[in-house]
Amino acid sequence: MKKFNDKVVVITGASSGIGKALAYEFASLGGRVVIGARQEDKLVEIAEDITAKGGKVVYSVADVSKEQDCKALIDKAVSTYGGVDILICNAGISMRALFDDVDLSVLHRLMDVNFWGCVYCVKYALPYIQRVKGSIAAVSSVAGIQGLPGRTGYSASKFAMTGFLETIRVENLKKGVHVMIACPGFTATNVRFSALTADGTQQGATPRKEEKMMTAEQVSHCIVKGIARRRCLVLMEYEGRLSHFIKKFAPRLLERLNYWLMAKEPDSPLK
Repeated sequence: MKKFNDKVVVITGASSGIGKALAYEFASLGGRVVIGARQEDKLVEIAEDITAKGGKVVYSVADVSKEQDCKALIDKAVSTYGGVDILICNAGISMRALFDDVDLSVLHRLMDVNFWGCVYCVKYALPYIQRVKGSIAAVSSVAGIQGLPGRTGYSASKFAMTGFLETIRVENLKKGVHVMIACPGFTATNVRFSALTADGTQQGATPRKEEKMMTAEQVSHCIVKGIARRRCLVLMEYEGRLSHFIKKFAPRLLERLNYWLMAKEPDSPLK
């Protein structure tokens, strides 16, 4: 992990959950961290705490669905630290509704944040990452490698992000750029509480038991290890690895299993 010393690490969605955990972990490893999120008060609090612990950090208020905010985040890294070594596209929102019922504006919102937020940040960070043969990592989901019922917009946006980043990886084969897609399962973060319902309002509660989920810190550690080893894909849970395997050989079985599992959730939209 000494390889992260003095590396410039840009993290989106860093005001809570996995992004916040990543900011603390990279700072503890000697990285020069640049954090972005919409809530300035939380960014200030995190930056002050990391600085008090001896870490190096700056922040930029960023709504990743806005191209100029993403550009400003990368510009902050360049003006402060001289470049970008690692970009982690972590900002994202989820949803829970059947496609029959969902307002299409909800799907637009998912694509704007999860997909376009990644595209914008990569666009402005890529020239600096190419110079140093650095890393681009994105926090996707098992929903980004298999369609999950009741999560149409979420799966679609994560599939789009996966396809985009795999293409970036191939285009940069001769330039030494590392591209990693991290796929945690259900994680104990506030993303589930802010998941959008059919009409675009936040669900405000999670139907799943948090004690059975990975913590943000556990996910963060898996991501950091994956970047250190320059992995292409990181599946973090047994269920995720198993479902990825089943999809190759018995995709119809996996569809039935996913339906059954999602239908078991309390207040599931599946009948």
